[in-house]
Amino acid sequence: MQDKITQFDWAVIGAGPAGIAAVGKLIDNQVKPEKIAWFDPEFRVGDFGSKWRKVPSNTKVSLFNRFLTASDAFNYTNCPEKFALHNLNPDKTCELKFMADPLQWVTAQLQKQVHWQAGLVKHLKLNHKHWEISLADQKLSAKNVILATGAEPKTLSFPAVQTIPLEMAFDPDHLAQNCSKEDTVAVFGSSHSAILIIRNLLENCSLKKVINFYQSPLRYAVYMDDWILFDDTGLKGTTADWAREHIDGTLPPRLHRVLSSSENLQEYLPNCTKAVYAVGFQKRLISIEGFNDLSYDDKTGIIAPGLFGLGIAFPEGKIDRLGNLEYRVGLWKFMDYLTTAMPLWLKYPA
Repeated sequence: MQDKITQFDWAVIGAGPAGIAAVGKLIDNQVKPEKIAWFDPEFRVGDFGSKWRKVPSNTKVSLFNRFLTASDAFNYTNCPEKFALHNLNPDKTCELKFMADPLQWVTAQLQKQVHWQAGLVKHLKLNHKHWEISLADQKLSAKNVILATGAEPKTLSFPAVQTIPLEMAFDPDHLAQNCSKEDTVAVFGSSHSAILIIRNLLENCSLKKVINFYQSPLRYAVYMDDWILFDDTGLKGTTADWAREHIDGTLPPRLHRVLSSSENLQEYLPNCTKAVYAVGFQKRLISIEGFNDLSYDDKTGIIAPGLFGLGIAFPEGKIDRLGNLEYRVGLWKFMDYLTTAMPLWLKYPA
């Protein structure tokens, strides 16, 4: 353990899209790069780049391109790489891998400017108006910390049924290798993720049946003249197209959908050999002394003085024109959120 703790003005924990956006916007707001510490176990664009590359996005290509040029610190206008993303229709969606590769390039550009360190942050502690940051074998200190730590899939507890991890369920090739013609697979949920997984199972696996346990009808994003109804909770892109045809249209013969009631679980779950839980995500926890949870203000991202949250674990809450509260999740939404949140953070130190 080092004797003297190195001090920074800002620390960003997490190098997924939200962490990338945070580092870029700090530099854009005149924070000296050498005063920024950036921590992540791998620096592979977080789960976005390491787990979800084959997931079809519900974000249009044009917004991905907009994200890449939204921070001067990214230096993306001078990128010499010819990424496949730029050859795609800007009005369509795409698999996340097409955005993951440019984000990896941006990560490398930011690493040239700030102090970055590969490692898992174990603990935070406020000490004399600085946040003490503990890694496995080192401690550093920062006046302010941005948590962009991401989220993990929620699960349900049905021990009698073998669980297919969400990461595997999103990958058609791995999914096909782990399902047989004797399997009946339960899929819990009716979100974008759940519908995508049902499609993967039916189109790529030789299995007996898929039983979808759901709690609410499907919801589709509705594109108005200058805003989107159900922008964050509605189905979009190719997943929406497939659902309209195969779920709210003609149900495939190997798909059975039932409400997730205790009666239906008792009747249908014993017939299932495997299960996928597409029931949402929860914050990836980090130990912070004196904090029982990581509640935050969903309009500003403020957790505590000098401590801020960003990304899928700390999304902005916004009420749409019809009074619906939704939480804004998506790369461009994180960047747009920083436009209003970052000036507040700069004036709210520990």
